[in-house]
Amino acid sequence: MSLEKPYLDVPGTTIFDADQSRKGYWLNQFCMSLMKAENRQRFKADEDAYLADWPMTDEQKAAVRARDLNWMMRTGGNIYFLSKLGATDGLSFQQMAGSMTGMTEQQYRDMMIGGGRSAEGNRVVGEGGNAQGAPVQSEAWRNWQSWRESQAQEALAAQIENAQNASKARPATGSANHARITASVYSSHVPAIGAAIDLGKTGEPYWQPLFAGFEPTKQWMRENLPDVVFLVYNDHATNFDLSVIPTFAIGTAAEFEPADEGYGPRPVPKVMGHPELASHIAQSVIQQDFDLTIVNELKVDHGLTVPMNLMFGSPAQWPCRVIPLHVNVVQYPVPSGGRCFALGQAIRRAIESFDEPLKVQIWGTGGMSHQLQGPRAGLINREWDNRFLDRLIADPEDLAEMPHIEYVREAGSEGIELVMWLIARGAMADVAGGPAPRLAHRFFHVPASNTAVGHLILEN
Repeated sequence: MSLEKPYLDVPGTTIFDADQSRKGYWLNQFCMSLMKAENRQRFKADEDAYLADWPMTDEQKAAVRARDLNWMMRTGGNIYFLSKLGATDGLSFQQMAGSMTGMTEQQYRDMMIGGGRSAEGNRVVGEGGNAQGAPVQSEAWRNWQSWRESQAQEALAAQIENAQNASKARPATGSANHARITASVYSSHVPAIGAAIDLGKTGEPYWQPLFAGFEPTKQWMRENLPDVVFLVYNDHATNFDLSVIPTFAIGTAAEFEPADEGYGPRPVPKVMGHPELASHIAQSVIQQDFDLTIVNELKVDHGLTVPMNLMFGSPAQWPCRVIPLHVNVVQYPVPSGGRCFALGQAIRRAIESFDEPLKVQIWGTGGMSHQLQGPRAGLINREWDNRFLDRLIADPEDLAEMPHIEYVREAGSEGIELVMWLIARGAMADVAGGPAPRLAHRFFHVPASNTAVGHLILEN
């Protein structure tokens, strides 16, 4: 990937970034489990049986058995999580740190008493310092490497050959080798729409006009199928209860199960993620000063699955990968429209710096006008909704300046979900000086249960 990682040339140092987090998720979760006394007892009684409960790689399990912390970090472990394993073995943090240096425990203590390891010569790989050795040196690791090479030499040679051929065939320069946003899609995500689909009611008089409005979209999707959908939605007290409320949270897992929202999980396919692109976006966007919460384990609710049904119907498998981005619009303060619009721009820059030629669509979901609580429940404002759609198409910068109070007064307390549409709009090319998007489809309908339904497709 082309995302800059200047810390890769720091000797004897593994920075725990989004890629490492994705790679080491289950290893670190295993270590966290050792914070419970009963789990420590089970692990000590039969390590292999306990490790079998965790979907770690064979290499990660071998590193755990060897108690090789450098090796574990190489496979995605983080020292704060790995310390739980060390504590289970009765080791102090200093003993764990010393074990990674090639020193004896006494030598390491003497070095620390003497003022610690000097930064001189240890800032960049290749200098003359004393932290320049191989990150993994244990006999267990060397044995593992020999075994793996003997088992996979032919496959490795084929992989290298394929990679070289692909590299030769790939254009040397230009954006054709990078991901790009092909379109933005906007839709409400009403839970009752999902229930109508699941219960076979889409042809009933109440529902038929709504679903008819999405038929052109399904045809458009068949003709413009993306590789990845970056889907902006809000979690409806499914993953994030009042104990943790992230403002922005990105799902970086390989797959996402449909959530049970109280009625049982919806009968929809498992959502397959794109961990590499998601981790890349997370790192890039955070480096652009947006504080994303990285979520490696996430169940997706109707906020994500209903738009998938509206765009793709009810297939046995979803036809593309999905990266979920949760936005807090449940508990105030919620992010401003301006902040969401700027985040969309940062996401576009992140996607365009990913060096695979992926076609990406970004979807903004939620809204339109609706209020679900209090004596004003049932509020709908058709005129305001359609003005919002007009402004979203023609003047999103000005729309992004709309204060929260206008959303509440005019679109209802839950109409604030519309700020999520501004993330998708901010990712379009015209915001960065490109041509105006082409309106491929527009639809508006009232009501779907308690909500006005709006829908747009804008092509880059």
